[in-house]
Amino acid sequence: MLDIKFIRENKELVKEATKKKHIEFDVDKLLEVDDRRKMLLGKVEERRAEQNVANNSIVKASFEERKDILDKMKTLKRELEGDEEKLKEVMREWQSLMLLAPNIPDMSVPEGDSDAKNKEVKKWGKIPKFDFEPKSHIEIMTTLGMADFERGAKVSGFRGYFLKGSGALLSFAVWRYALDFFVSRELTLLQVPSLVRRETLLGTGYLPQGEDDLYKTQDGDYLAGTAEVATMGLYRDEVILKEELPKKFLSFSPCFRREAGSHSKDVKGLIRVHEFFKFEQLILCEASHDESVKWHEWLHKNIEEFIESLNIPYRTVLNCGGDLGLGQVKKYDIEGWVPLEGVYRELGSTSYFHDFQTRRLNIRYK
Repeated sequence: MLDIKFIRENKELVKEATKKKHIEFDVDKLLEVDDRRKMLLGKVEERRAEQNVANNSIVKASFEERKDILDKMKTLKRELEGDEEKLKEVMREWQSLMLLAPNIPDMSVPEGDSDAKNKEVKKWGKIPKFDFEPKSHIEIMTTLGMADFERGAKVSGFRGYFLKGSGALLSFAVWRYALDFFVSRELTLLQVPSLVRRETLLGTGYLPQGEDDLYKTQDGDYLAGTAEVATMGLYRDEVILKEELPKKFLSFSPCFRREAGSHSKDVKGLIRVHEFFKFEQLILCEASHDESVKWHEWLHKNIEEFIESLNIPYRTVLNCGGDLGLGQVKKYDIEGWVPLEGVYRELGSTSYFHDFQTRRLNIRYK
């Protein structure tokens, strides 16, 4: 969440951010609602002050004067209740608009409306050449009995799958290797909840605009699409001591995504599944641009070195404005080479938010 004072003083900058991120957001409407909010706040405070004066004066008033004062107090009460109700309505509108205000992208972020406009900034590894036709992971895993996609779909629906035997063992081996690799970077390991409250998703910026991609329970809670949500919620409404910063975490959880609107994209096998496991690196640092940039680059280097240790050719791309989330200032995607398709596909990403999420979650430090 941006500070309303910042938005008011940098109206054109916020408009440019809205345009660069290809997000629909009316900055002028927010400021108009904020004007009404401040006006009503002033009226409510004025009515309450008048009530206090009347309450104090009735003690010293004569019998005849008390009737007039009581009549005035009834009128003030009625007017105050009306203004308070108007203020509640305006506050609801103001809060809903504030939650949709986009964070300001970094100056280095390229223009573009989709991931097709992302800018390649690094390429690593030699693209392998084979004297045979490469096979897809689906064919390899099915032939070797490592996975069962047909029965997975029967049990779980579209994009369901089973990992079997050596396929499941390979999955656990990779997770264990990744755990040891990232924990060696002095990240604190967390196993976090996947079931999260709406407030936590609002605080991290995945709601309100991301509702369609989330699974919601009958109790109003949600299944998170990333461990980032629960990890950021860890310190919601708390004050952290400055000397404890930075806090560096490696979080692990199952993740759930509806993948709404992606029916025509990369839906075969283990690509774009509804349920998967994921490690998430996350750092809470001081509210400083230099600190944010430093730790963002550090996190990104960790992922690059991990993929290099697996000898997977990859490239790093700088995401364009249209491929940034509401709160992201800057983001890198790391894409691994897929021999059969002759393309790079995303393996991981890193981004930073400045204080966008901590403001929404009311996380402070002193």
